[in-house]
Amino acid sequence: MLKTIRKHGITLALFAAGSTGLTAAINMMTKTTIDEQAALQQKALFDQVLPADRYNNQLQNRCFIVSAPALGKGEHRVYIAEKNGTPVAAVMEATAPDGYSGAIQLLVGADFNGTVLGTRVTEHHETPGLGDKIERRLSDWITHFSGKSIQGANDSRWAVKKDGGDFDQFTGATITPRAVVNAVKRAGLYAQTLPAQLSHLPACGE
Repeated sequence: MLKTIRKHGITLALFAAGSTGLTAAINMMTKTTIDEQAALQQKALFDQVLPADRYNNQLQNRCFIVSAPALGKGEHRVYIAEKNGTPVAAVMEATAPDGYSGAIQLLVGADFNGTVLGTRVTEHHETPGLGDKIERRLSDWITHFSGKSIQGANDSRWAVKKDGGDFDQFTGATITPRAVVNAVKRAGLYAQTLPAQLSHLPACGE
């Protein structure tokens, strides 16, 4: 009886070891492919907020971590675009904390002279049929930030039309677009301060 139990125990141990080894091997084989696909998806998103002809460096390799109230609570990634070695623009993760149904996560591209180059929503919980028009697949509203300049913190154009600004609100939903407009404005203003900070910002992964 004891001999049989020992035999089964060894068999189970060998099976477990084999399964673990197989899983590890599969993970190693697929990790590179998964990482490559993730990088391609990230690059595609970058291209929506920052025209590819504006820079010629590997954007993913110029990543910094910042803690800036202008971008929202907590840490955010900032990617610096360069043209022939000179920093020219940034792609920034930003948070609009005051959406109707919670925080709205954004990706904002802007140059260092006060011009927003593009914006996309990366995560939100806004009401379907109302606030979700901030999604590019449902509406072109989010594309209207491209090429808009910001003339300082008191630029009244950077508001929804209900508040006297240039940006449309949605029928039955003003809180959501207002939150996004304000967050994009703050990110664009923050981008103007980045050149002076680059020498001491921590790189991603440090």
